[in-house]
Amino acid sequence: MCDAPYPPSPIKTPSPASPSTARAAHLIAGAAAEEAACVFLQAQGLQIVARNLRVKGGEIDIIARQGPMLVFVEVRWRAQQTFGGAAASIGWRKQLRLRHAIACYLQEQRELPPCRLDALCLNGQQPGGWQWIQNI
Repeated sequence: MCDAPYPPSPIKTPSPASPSTARAAHLIAGAAAEEAACVFLQAQGLQIVARNLRVKGGEIDIIARQGPMLVFVEVRWRAQQTFGGAAASIGWRKQLRLRHAIACYLQEQRELPPCRLDALCLNGQQPGGWQWIQNI
């Protein structure tokens, strides 16, 4: 759920002790970033419709409504800006998978509202520095 108080606490990444906990640490950091992204979007006036929607061939991190617009949001967080940071990590392959997942989701809906694909990117530990890229 996206019911964390605003502003959220800094995103914490546990230091992994073994490869099995490294995966768990990655999942924990990703979940914390998505939670902080939900809080950010709600503060901007969006209503969260769904989270972590999995379809064949992809996943949509957040689906939200902004008035009549259905907004599909990819959340990216990077601890460091190595290799271009969070925004640079959304390459053309990832965008194709996202668009496929969106198409699968929309096929199951009774209505076809106006929609767009956005990205919420965060570099570093503080959730106050979100970069909101609309219409990627």
